[in-house]
Amino acid sequence: QVQLVESGGGLVQAGGSLRLSCTASRRTFSNYTMGWFRQAPGKEREFVAAISWNGGTTKSTNYKYSVKGRFAISRDNAKNTVYLQMNSLKSEDTAVYYCAGGRSSWATGSVSGYDSWGQGTQVTVSS
Repeated sequence: QVQLVESGGGLVQAGGSLRLSCTASRRTFSNYTMGWFRQAPGKEREFVAAISWNGGTTKSTNYKYSVKGRFAISRDNAKNTVYLQMNSLKSEDTAVYYCAGGRSSWATGSVSGYDSWGQGTQVTVSS
């Protein structure tokens, strides 16, 4: 497992942008598939985006349908950090966002594909 710490959440108006960051504690971060999930009050945790890695290049990315074209996931292995750039935010994007790491060989959207989780960061979008 790897320790993950998220940052970058906050309050933003609808249509605005936020960038979430997730920094990992281990140098083997580059071998992990990284994902972002979110959980709104009273709802189950849901997949948002994921990125896998193959050597020196991104192998694949995967997005929840409703965030495609608005959110972008990226990683900087030199900094052990994965990012989630969120644009054109909507009130329905309001949730606690969690960073996750796992050893899946592809950018899976399944919770079971991840064994390391951050503590979460709150994103609130006001309408």
